[in-house]
Amino acid sequence: MYECHFHLYLAGNSCRMFEVIKEIPSLDHFTHLFLESDEPEEILASKADVIVANLSDMDIKKATQILVSGKNKETQIILLADKEQMKVLMEEPTLTDIYDIWLNPMTDEEIRFRFKRWQKIFKMQKDFWQTSHFLEAAINNTPNLIWYKDKNGIHEKVNDSFCRTVNKTKQQVEGRGHAYIWDVEQEDPACIESELEVMNKKQTCVSEETIKTGAGMRTLMTYKSPLYNLDNSVMGTVGVAIDVTQERAYEKELIQKNQTLEKIFTTIDCGVICHTVDGKDILSINRAALKILGYETQKEMLTDGFQLVANSVVDEDKDKLRESMKTLKNPGDSVSVEYRVQHKNGELLHVMGNVKLFEENGQLFYQRFLLDCTAQKLQEKKNHQRHMELVQALSIDFNLICFVDTQTGLVIPIRNDGRESTYMFQEKISLKDSMEQYILDYVHEDDKEMLSNAISIDTMKKELSRNKLYYVNYRKHIGGEIIYFQMKVVRVQMGDGGLGIVLGFRSVDQETRREMEQRDLLENALSQANKANRAKSIFLSNMSHDIRTPMNAIVGFTNLAIARIDSKEQVAEYLKKIMTSGSHLLSLINDVLDMSRIESGKIHLEEEPCSLSDILYGLRNILQADVHAKQLTFHIDAENIVHEYIYCDKLRLNQVLLNLLGNSVKYTESGGSVSMRVTEKSGVQADYGYYEFYIKDNGIGMSQEFVEHIFERKCGRARKDIHYIYTCTRERGIEIAYTGEALTQVLRG
Repeated sequence: MYECHFHLYLAGNSCRMFEVIKEIPSLDHFTHLFLESDEPEEILASKADVIVANLSDMDIKKATQILVSGKNKETQIILLADKEQMKVLMEEPTLTDIYDIWLNPMTDEEIRFRFKRWQKIFKMQKDFWQTSHFLEAAINNTPNLIWYKDKNGIHEKVNDSFCRTVNKTKQQVEGRGHAYIWDVEQEDPACIESELEVMNKKQTCVSEETIKTGAGMRTLMTYKSPLYNLDNSVMGTVGVAIDVTQERAYEKELIQKNQTLEKIFTTIDCGVICHTVDGKDILSINRAALKILGYETQKEMLTDGFQLVANSVVDEDKDKLRESMKTLKNPGDSVSVEYRVQHKNGELLHVMGNVKLFEENGQLFYQRFLLDCTAQKLQEKKNHQRHMELVQALSIDFNLICFVDTQTGLVIPIRNDGRESTYMFQEKISLKDSMEQYILDYVHEDDKEMLSNAISIDTMKKELSRNKLYYVNYRKHIGGEIIYFQMKVVRVQMGDGGLGIVLGFRSVDQETRREMEQRDLLENALSQANKANRAKSIFLSNMSHDIRTPMNAIVGFTNLAIARIDSKEQVAEYLKKIMTSGSHLLSLINDVLDMSRIESGKIHLEEEPCSLSDILYGLRNILQADVHAKQLTFHIDAENIVHEYIYCDKLRLNQVLLNLLGNSVKYTESGGSVSMRVTEKSGVQADYGYYEFYIKDNGIGMSQEFVEHIFERKCGRARKDIHYIYTCTRERGIEIAYTGEALTQVLRG
């Protein structure tokens, strides 16, 4: 098979031997290519497969060194030498690299004999190479494991698959025993026994062996044969193994699945029948199929009559079942059909069947599945009845319910309790026609256009694409009255995947009017709450003004006391004034929660005996700090005071007077004057006193037109030399329009 082209290098002086060698023909599949030179050359030696060197007239040592150093590992060297040169060669260290030495002189016949013998040996080497190559290629490229063992079980040679299986190299495997190679603690007895049997019986042994490995148990199908020595004695074994671990696992799994399938086939509730397309031969039928069809055995069914369809199938459904099977034309086609079965005891079963056409070995069969759906049918009937009852219950509040087919635009009435006009939906008519008449006859003029747009199929589709349902409220004219109505639009998914719409109409008049009343009540309550909040805000603003005056007095007298800390008498006087302002401030703070009483005008008066002069003195002390800060002239005069000791609510009186005086101080420029004159009037009821408090300042004042709005909630301040005419602002001023007016009225001022 192989072709060998080899280079023959003739080195040295040309001689008769070279001529004879050139004349000798090459063997089959071999080609001679000659290289020649008078002196040995390393370059030519490196190209040669065989070197024939004539050593006559050469330096033997030098010539052999050139040839040996230049040749390839597999290149053969043949030297031509006489007897004297032979002696020299025997002492050369390069002699081990010489393939052969031919002694000169030789006859032509001897030259031919020697060269032809070399040709045969050379061919034998190449034939051996080819055989070895064939063997290595065969064993190393097979997926099976191959090994060669000696009599002691030592692996002499293994193939690549073997190495991959044990995850080791050939160097690691060759020369080692089973335990090391398979990563186990001891040799495998089963393996040893089978190899002994092969060597003793001198015949091939086939067996399935389960061996223990470091990765677990492996199952091998082995073929072991003896290896013979030159004397025909057994020297070892050769083995070929197929790893069938996975296959055996698959087989085991397949057996288990077959057993499971067989068990399922015979015990499942689903009936299974397999028969020929003409119905003459039944290949298989399980117990469930017999039970569904009303038979105990297959024989009983055949005796009763089986013509593609069992005789127990209701007569009205037999032809339907046969026709459905005839529609199957190609293997793999299937059809589902529902039919009924009548048992001998009169029991009626509903069966959901599926028939599939399949082909096996060129013959067609029907594979049929039968499922008893009687319970499901009965449940569906109950569910439908319950559904209708629920629909009735849920739709009791609706005057009219109808279904709209979005494909045709037709309306189908579902329920009408008689409260709604029925002429619109007496039969299948278009939604557009029925609703146009309805809107024209009943709907309020302001709502007609809105409802017309709302009942458009395109509008409803658009709305229902975002929500499953939505509502449209409108008004109707009934008997001269306006009635509030509502239309409910619900999306329904049809069996064919299309969109259906259910419309419900009902009166929401009572609910709407109730909501409107509640909304009015809420709005009134909100208005009252807002008024109360505004009142509280005004009150707090007033209180902040009332609190500020005594606070200024406290801070002012405190600073004076600190400045005159060494004057005991003055400090004591300041502390008394601080006490007076603090007491007034505490009373104000204690009354912060009197807002509701102020708003209602029902302020509770704490009337106690007090001295009018003490009250006036306290007012002066409280205001003195602010007056001093602005460098104002401040006078309090009392005229015709007959009754100095009186009963009154000192806090409320202080609050009114401080409100007025504080406002005068606040709006009077620096260097101005503020004064208050108190006069007791005569001609009053016994045990009662009438006192006039007249306050005057030269501040900014107010114009005459503002006097008319003095007690309004929203005003400004401007005055000209008039009595205490003050108004309020949201941000500043005394704001007597609210608290001042209320307190003055309560104090009967």
